[in-house]
Amino acid sequence: MVGGNLRRLRTAAGISLADLAAAGGIGKTTLHGIELGQANPTLSTLWALATALKVPLGELLEAPASAVEVVRATDDRPRAEGDAVGARLLHRIRIRGTVEVYDIEVAGAEQHSDAHLPGVEECLVVTEGSVTTGPADAAAELEAGDSIRFDAASPHVYQGTGTRNHAVLLMLHPEP
Repeated sequence: MVGGNLRRLRTAAGISLADLAAAGGIGKTTLHGIELGQANPTLSTLWALATALKVPLGELLEAPASAVEVVRATDDRPRAEGDAVGARLLHRIRIRGTVEVYDIEVAGAEQHSDAHLPGVEECLVVTEGSVTTGPADAAAELEAGDSIRFDAASPHVYQGTGTRNHAVLLMLHPEP
C-alpha cells in the first residue's frame, strides 16, 4: 500500500523519481523499490518522503478513500453525546482549501453538472424528501438522513424524487 500511495502522491505533485529521492535523502533505486513494493522503508525514510511531498505521514500509510461513499440514515456510525447535542459522524474529509456550505432545494427535473476542477469534492446530506445524486455513472438514491461524498471532477447528476427535497451541500475546494 505504501508504494502505491507514494507513487500516486509523487505523480500528483509532478515530482520525478530522482527529485523525490534527492529531497528524501535516499537513493533513486531505493525509492523505485519502495514504489514497487519490493522494499521495506524505515519510519524515518517515510517521514522524510512525506515531508518532501508535503503530506501527512498517514497519506502514505492509509488506503485512499473510496471515490463515492454513501451513508444511510439507518447505518450504525460513530456517535458522541453531550448534555444537549448528540452527533453522528457521517464523513471525514481531508482537505486543504475552502469549504462552501449550501442549503439546496432539488426539483424533479434531472440536472447534469459538468465536472469541476480536479480535487473538488461534494458532500450532500438529504434533510427532507429524497434525491438521486452522485457521479453520472454511479448515482445513488438517497432518503432524508442519508448522505453521499464523491469526487466532483467528473460529470454528476441531481434529481429530486420526493415532493419536497432539501439538502445541505458542502463543496470542498483544494488549495490552488
